Amino acid sequence: MNILVVKANNRPASEAVSSKMYETFMEEVKDLNVTTYDVFEEDMPYFGQDLFNAFGKVQAGGELTDVEARILAAKQKAMDALTAADVVVFAFPLWNLTIPAKLQTFIDYVYQAGFTFKFNEQGQMMSLMTHKKAIFLSARGGIYSTPETAPMEMAATYMRNIVGGVFGMEIINEVVIEGHNAFPDRKDEIINEGLAKVKEAASQLTHQLA
Repeated sequence: MNILVVKANNRPASEAVSSKMYETFMEEVKDLNVTTYDVFEEDMPYFGQDLFNAFGKVQAGGELTDVEARILAAKQKAMDALTAADVVVFAFPLWNLTIPAKLQTFIDYVYQAGFTFKFNEQGQMMSLMTHKKAIFLSARGGIYSTPETAPMEMAATYMRNIVGGVFGMEIINEVVIEGHNAFPDRKDEIINEGLAKVKEAASQLTHQLA
């Protein structure tokens, strides 16, 4: 079984909770077949007209610019990584109420008709990755789990809608650490409780794959 961990925070673990969640998870699954796709380390030009220009040139046999060649290669690498994975773990923060732009770019690369979803003859969308499983490890300094604040949270919610709703992966675990900035006097307690849940999620995955 192949595990792909998509790391979406380039801040050090000493400063960023989702980075610490990533490191904690990786330590617990070090004996498994794990590959990390670090969206901040990869060369990932942003999704836009350059990609569509590249598609046109490939069909016409035209010469690609540097950025066009890079974005085609980056898109294919992301798709290949997702294809090879049986379990995909996303480690990401809530930044400005949403996911980091680099993680959005990864999603843009793999969000493709015929790859992660398709439309049937009735025009209904059908998921194409129902055979894969996903785990979310996410951190947010404020509280976004109350009825008043939940509508503002567009990171974990977005990822659920995309990965589970569109791609069709089974989300087998989700660990969210929140409130460590809102309650500085309880910061260590909140983080440590969350990291214990990360270890538990890793342990459960290890047992499932044993």
